[in-house]
Amino acid sequence: MKGGSLYCGVDVGASATKVVLVDTQDQVRARAALQSGVDYQASARSCLQSALACASATDQDIAASVATGYGRRNVSFAATAVTEITCHGRGCHHFFPRSVVIVDIGGQDSKVIKLDSEGRRLDFKMNRKCAAGTGAFLEEIAARLGISLDDLDRLARGADKEFTLGSFCTVFAKTEILSYIRKGERVENIVRGAFNSVVNRIIEMDRMEGEIVLTGGVVQYNPYLREALGNALEREVRVPPHPQFTGALGAALLAKEGAS
Repeated sequence: MKGGSLYCGVDVGASATKVVLVDTQDQVRARAALQSGVDYQASARSCLQSALACASATDQDIAASVATGYGRRNVSFAATAVTEITCHGRGCHHFFPRSVVIVDIGGQDSKVIKLDSEGRRLDFKMNRKCAAGTGAFLEEIAARLGISLDDLDRLARGADKEFTLGSFCTVFAKTEILSYIRKGERVENIVRGAFNSVVNRIIEMDRMEGEIVLTGGVVQYNPYLREALGNALEREVRVPPHPQFTGALGAALLAKEGAS
């Protein structure tokens, strides 16, 4: 798979697998995503084939590949595996080439990554202790309310008052939701409360100073999170194009730089 003109980044997350292909000019030629399932190797390969089809390319067009994410060690076609912290940093610096604080909200964990003006990592924090502050928390809330994940963003925007769930723990939050349902609270307000709970958990992870960039699949499908975080911090929060693919893009750019 050497000698081509495309560079592949594959991000195997616990929930979804993403692939980005870039060319020699750092332009994205294709993106693809699918559920990771239980076979990360198969998911990565299927995702790669979808991306190659979108780019009208073949395996022989790939000069180098880098894998990242939870299942990065399961990607046999990638010669190099790099942490998601590094790849998200590289992907964000591509769009915001200055000092930023990255907030990545994933399905199973959340990260706060601080970069200097050259894109070098200064510090990072990760939340892995429970579902609080992650997509899994929102999934549990949606299941308890009997609503689709696709409806969360719309419902949060339809709230008629600011609302915050007091519990970060998913188990306790479910109990809290039951009490609000008994009191007749609107579903829209409860959903907004769930989003605000995620935001509050993120803010507690680390100090949020400077320019904030929000990434991850959760914000791609729930753009209201950008508003919620911005309201809590009282300043604008930026989101890169296709935020779900930030890690995969960073991996692809690192593949190109490593092959240079």
